[in-house]
Amino acid sequence: MSDTQVFFDHINKGYQTKGEAITLGAAMLDGETITNALVKVPMKTLNRHGLIAGATGTGKTKTLQVLAENLSDQGVPVLLMDMKGDLSGIAQPSPGHPKIDERHEKIGIPFEAKKFPVEILTLSEQEGVRLRATVSEFGPVLISRILDVSETQAGILSILFKYCDDNKLPLLDLKDLKKILQYATEEGKEEISKLYGRISPASSGAILRRIVELEQQGGDLFFGERSFDTDDLLRVDENGRGYINIVRLTDIQDRPKLFSTFMLCLLAEIYATFPEQGDTGRPELVIFIDEAHLIFKEASDALLDQIESIVKLIRSKGVGLYFVTQNPTDVPDAVLSQLGLKIQHALRAFTAKDRKAIKLTAENYPLSDFYETDEVLTSLGIGEALISALNEKGIPTPLAATLLRAPMSRMDILEAEELEDVLAASKLKDRYNEALDRESAYELLNEKIEKAHLEEAKAKAAKEKKKAQRSSSRRSTSSRRRTTRSPLEKVLTSPTVIRSVLGILTKLIK
Repeated sequence: MSDTQVFFDHINKGYQTKGEAITLGAAMLDGETITNALVKVPMKTLNRHGLIAGATGTGKTKTLQVLAENLSDQGVPVLLMDMKGDLSGIAQPSPGHPKIDERHEKIGIPFEAKKFPVEILTLSEQEGVRLRATVSEFGPVLISRILDVSETQAGILSILFKYCDDNKLPLLDLKDLKKILQYATEEGKEEISKLYGRISPASSGAILRRIVELEQQGGDLFFGERSFDTDDLLRVDENGRGYINIVRLTDIQDRPKLFSTFMLCLLAEIYATFPEQGDTGRPELVIFIDEAHLIFKEASDALLDQIESIVKLIRSKGVGLYFVTQNPTDVPDAVLSQLGLKIQHALRAFTAKDRKAIKLTAENYPLSDFYETDEVLTSLGIGEALISALNEKGIPTPLAATLLRAPMSRMDILEAEELEDVLAASKLKDRYNEALDRESAYELLNEKIEKAHLEEAKAKAAKEKKKAQRSSSRRSTSSRRRTTRSPLEKVLTSPTVIRSVLGILTKLIK
């Protein structure tokens, strides 16, 4: 039996599936594609998370696109983070190309061009369905971790959330949170100290500075109403295909704090609201996080711990997370160890440091009798990748250098007119883009402060009035005393009588 036949049997046995699966491409040996040696990922294990890594220009985004399309085709909704703006083309069919046909002929599967149902979402003022969440939905623990405050400052935030709950003061946006912090050390200092304990002005000032930093990265756009309902990510179209929800993030690459805040909020909300799924045979939702290093960049240890915990637990909700980044080392080891599907595109060895990183990356993959993994990693072409997945029993599949299939949709951005058509067809835009600013902690506390100032002014005016009345009463009494003398008093005190009396006294003395 030839080496090629041995390899063919090895791949077919390792990637054999009984249930639904997604075909990613065909395995290669010594740089040659082995037709029909298909590399497939079972739908059953797609909620076990994954990694798509590789140097710039090696085809990571197109691999993401292939996975998203095939998930949608099988009725699984998808959420994509579009950092570069080149994923919106999923809404239009591929124009096709002779090289695509040639690629698919090598793989052994037909090529079909088609478009997919798309919803455009946004965190900023770009066109799309606005994504928002309220401060109250985050709660004091998540807010503390996002702001990276000390333990003492986290305690203060817990007190203020409790005070707002007890006094029915909704915390909707960041101005509400800033207002309650100011109130706690100024007008409401005595009230809050008496009921909940003293709050240090220095600590509240430090928290305020953290909030301002978050605002400068666009947090004021994200926090508020109307809150996005995560159930709206689970929609399917009239043909039973899952919606591909694309979050436009082209304008927040330099604001990692906002991105990590959004991702943590989204994952926490999904974990809190989605029911336990058990072993359903397919995921309920798959989330692809492009430029994943932005989540972990500048994240505090507490925030990383929170993300790692959610990654470990969210699988039971039927949700798969896929991190797309240039190097696996961009993802913390605790997260990397949870990833079942690994798709590694080419890495470049330009420096000694690069070569060391490649050797470390190669150690993340199963040993193979057919590949020197570290050498293959530097020789892969565009649209080729090393793949290791989990089979239906949860066992790692054989390592396969794979020629990947081409996306069925357009590998480019939408034109302006096409984007307008997608936005016009949205059933969510009108609901979530309506500007809401209902009465919340900011307005209620201002009203309370104004009322307190008014009552204080009234009390002061009443006190001044009472004081003026007492002064007037004293003057009136003195005046009455001067103007109500008896006739005898008037006679005896007249100048004429006084002179006569003095004259008589003078004569008697002589």
